[in-house]
Parts: sequence; C-alpha cells; structure tokens
Amino acid sequence: MTPLRQRMLEDMGIRNLAENTQSAYLLQITAYAKYFKRPPEELGPEEVRAYQVYLTQSRNLSPSSLSVATGALRFLYKVNLKREWAFEQIPMPKRPFTLPVILSPEEVMHFLNSIDNVKHRAILITAYAAGLRISEATHLKLTDIDSQRMMLRVDQGKGRKDRYVMLSPRLLEELRAYWKAVRPTLWLFPGDLPGQPITRDAVGQACRKAHRASGIQKPITPHSLRHAFATHLLESGADVRKIQLLLGHRSLATTSRYLKVATSTVCATTSPFDLLPQIEPALPAPPPPAHF
Repeated sequence: MTPLRQRMLEDMGIRNLAENTQSAYLLQITAYAKYFKRPPEELGPEEVRAYQVYLTQSRNLSPSSLSVATGALRFLYKVNLKREWAFEQIPMPKRPFTLPVILSPEEVMHFLNSIDNVKHRAILITAYAAGLRISEATHLKLTDIDSQRMMLRVDQGKGRKDRYVMLSPRLLEELRAYWKAVRPTLWLFPGDLPGQPITRDAVGQACRKAHRASGIQKPITPHSLRHAFATHLLESGADVRKIQLLLGHRSLATTSRYLKVATSTVCATTSPFDLLPQIEPALPAPPPPAHF
C-alpha cells in the first residue's frame, strides 16, 4: 500500500465516510493514476481537466458517475494533498433533474406476487412496507424488530444516521411467517456467506427476475419500491414532513419531489379551464371559393 493510499484511507476514516464511499473513491483514484501511468502527486489541474474530458467524451459517463469521480479527485487534492486549486479547477457536473417512474398499488402487489423465493419476497416486501433503501433492508437484524412499539430500527442508514420507521401489522405478519420458514438468527435476511447479510447484488438479481415474471413494462429496481412507498403515502394524505422522517431525508426539498408525481395532488387538481363559463362551440368554417 502506498503512503498516499494509506493517508487517504486515514483521512476518510477520520471523517467517518461510508464504506461504499471509501471504496468508490479509492477505485476512482486508482483508475486516475493508471490512466496517466503516474502517481497523483505528480499530476495537476491540466491532467484533472484532461481526465474529466476523457470520462465525459470517451467513456461517456453519466453525470452521476462523473460526480463520484469528481468527488474523489476533490477529496484527494483538497484533503490529502492540500492543493489550493482543488475546488476551483475540478468542476462538479450538474445533474439533470429527473422524476422517478412510480408503480401503482396494483402494480406493486402484482410485482410482489411474482417473487417465488421466500427470502427475496420478504425483503422486497419490507423495502416497500417501510420505505427502506435496499442497503438498509439488507442490514436489518432480528433485534431491529420492535413489535411492542410497532417500529423497525434502521441502524446507521445513509449519512451514518439511525432512525425508526413504521412496522405495519401486515408486515409483521409477513415477517413472522418468513421467520418460521427460514429461521434466521442474527441477520433478518442472511446471505450465502456464514455470518453475513444478503448482498445488494443478490436482491437486485431477484428483483430483475421478478420484474421479468411480472410482465410489467415500467422499469423496476429495489429503489422503485421506496419511491412507491413515499408516493402512495402522499396520495393517501400523509404529511410531507412525516414522510421525510420516515425516509430519512436530510432535506425536505428531497422529499417534496414526490409532490410532482403524486396523482392525487397534481393530476387530480382541477384545471382552471374547467372553472370557466361554458364556451360557445366554434362555428363551422365557410366553404372555399368556387374557383378553388
């Protein structure tokens, strides 16, 4: 391990960055050094710019993927190498604003009924019923189920924050039936490796299989169930602030985007055209002149 890599690991650890973020940053800096075949200490603003052009034009990376690479480069040069030019000359790409595709309650039910594996069905039901990120669902433990208070404890969710989410009576019934069938001990959804939870990739594969079986044309990922949870809550009259707390969003603005896809608040709103007095029908067009 090079001294720079060791220092980067230490600096990320001091700042308590998530493990996924640490792994992504290390991969990005390794790729950056391999591209120029030189250590990052010897590279400067021009090389950074050339690398970003390469990622954008040759690799054709999406703004989201480019943001990860940019974040890694900024961390390297500002935090590790303490270069004053880091933020000014490493621009962060602007991400386009997109709205999620939302499954209807009927589509969610059909999708969940298309899952043929007991464990996969239970974890995807949990993701929808509690609005969990898939990484949060995979790391649930048996001790996180509080049936007395009807809550699920999310231990160190995104941003290294704990929170409690709803445990619906119907979800509790599903989890009890699942426990009787599988008998997990530590992790609620154990993986193939002893002592380890199920992986995100395994859940993603199960989701793709169920998607094909369901025949639903809309795109479906595990995160689609979280989007559906928030939108369906909003459409049923839940307060946006409560939804924010359940989802674990730091900003209310993040939660408010579901207002744009909730049909009961947007599409069902009366158009001002419907409030106008009756408009007289248009007169028929006169016949064209004879010489036409």
